[in-house]
Amino acid sequence: MTPQSHAETLAAAGLDAADLTGGDLAVRSPIDGAEVARVRTTDPAAMPGVIARAQAAFRIWREVPAPRRGELVRLLGEELRAAKAALGAVVTLEAGKIVSEGLGEVQEMIDICDFAVGLSRQLHGLTIASERPGHVMRETWHPMGPVGIITAFNFPVAVWSWNAALALVCGDPVIWKPSEKTPLSALATMRVLDRALARFGEAPEGLCQLVAGGPEVASALVESRDVPIVSATGSTRMGAAVGPRVLARWGRPILELGGNNAMIVAPSADLDLAVRAILFSAVGTCGQRCTSLRRLIVHETVRAELTARLARAYSGLPIGDPRLEGTLVGPLIDPAARDRMQAALGRARAEGGTVHGGAPVTEGVPAGGAYVAPALVEMPAQTAVVREETFAPILYVMGYERLEAAIAMHNDVPQGLSSCIFTTDLREAETFLSAAGSDCGIANVNIGPSGAEIGGAFGGEKETGGGRESGSDAWKGYMRRQTATVNYSRALPLAQGVRFDL
Repeated sequence: MTPQSHAETLAAAGLDAADLTGGDLAVRSPIDGAEVARVRTTDPAAMPGVIARAQAAFRIWREVPAPRRGELVRLLGEELRAAKAALGAVVTLEAGKIVSEGLGEVQEMIDICDFAVGLSRQLHGLTIASERPGHVMRETWHPMGPVGIITAFNFPVAVWSWNAALALVCGDPVIWKPSEKTPLSALATMRVLDRALARFGEAPEGLCQLVAGGPEVASALVESRDVPIVSATGSTRMGAAVGPRVLARWGRPILELGGNNAMIVAPSADLDLAVRAILFSAVGTCGQRCTSLRRLIVHETVRAELTARLARAYSGLPIGDPRLEGTLVGPLIDPAARDRMQAALGRARAEGGTVHGGAPVTEGVPAGGAYVAPALVEMPAQTAVVREETFAPILYVMGYERLEAAIAMHNDVPQGLSSCIFTTDLREAETFLSAAGSDCGIANVNIGPSGAEIGGAFGGEKETGGGRESGSDAWKGYMRRQTATVNYSRALPLAQGVRFDL
């Protein structure tokens, strides 16, 4: 079946000539390198007005009861369900994801809306016993203010929703600055949101805004004291620039940065299960997830067998147009990503690695796209190139003898996002999950490092930034905590037995 044209895909998502023409930002599809739009960017000089509108909206929205705020998010979830196919197709067009992954990203948006709707009735604090008679202490949570959301190309809509759904029920307006590579997915999402806002009917102007552009636009969010929270997803280099600047003006950064995720495969592992997990984790999204599997640490007793099985599986991977049924590996985001992959493979060879696959693919794929064969690289040790994150389908394979050595190798990288072990040995599994085990924010047993669910807080440690988004108690990152003590007695005892009597 012939896939929709780019123009048909964009029209089905509600984007018209006013959205797609006349701007200064050229947008190209990684599928074939074709220019599909020229989007208007936001004048940096207009950013103070954008932020002022968000502040004005905050003064209204913070007074709206949280369950009522949740109603807006419920309506957004309904509209996303209706628009799932159309919005997922734009994600495929603009980010190069295969169809099921594009649809899966929109499903993440729906899931976080469902989560946030329930949360809107559970923004609870604590009642704390006071040592003073006739006193009660309470811990409560209050809205904090506008949230700047800076997203990356690889999850062009889901990450916005993780932040926006929680921020909105917590009483905070949102200002979204998407990647310059994927502004159309953001525009299409705003069309869906506009329908939810129209049905809601009472949202203040400026509650949800979209700005487009490069570093100057992002800097306005990062530098403004009127944007108390900045959630930024991207490279460690970006986070190193954003985090200190937000902290310097006493703001709150939520950083989701690089990952160099590993899997330990123990002697007792179910290798059939491991192979399936490795393939999705390492080559899904063409290796362009922050949770993509990049390091495989295999016990020497099963290393040769597992490597051979993976090499056979890699040789038969369907690579091509991500819109076509059966494709599992779509394109890299652009030719520059392909060049970085080739440079990393060159370094791996120079550091003693044996490379299987990894070459550019030009046959049987749309012309103009940056298609590559995923690479399996046998390494003699965890060398310098292995310790760096290359955003491409490169999987480095290394061996180990003792679990303690495998965990030490696993943790000996600057990043700390996601991790996993494949074992049927309970002791090994629990050791990996213990304080002496994985140092990552996400640790799994017998599943890969990719594919986190909405219910758990998402994020990592070390150069991954330490931020948490999505489920669990991540909502606390969008609110301020207040401890209140009420004296309902006629006396005034002081804490800690202090006496201060005249």
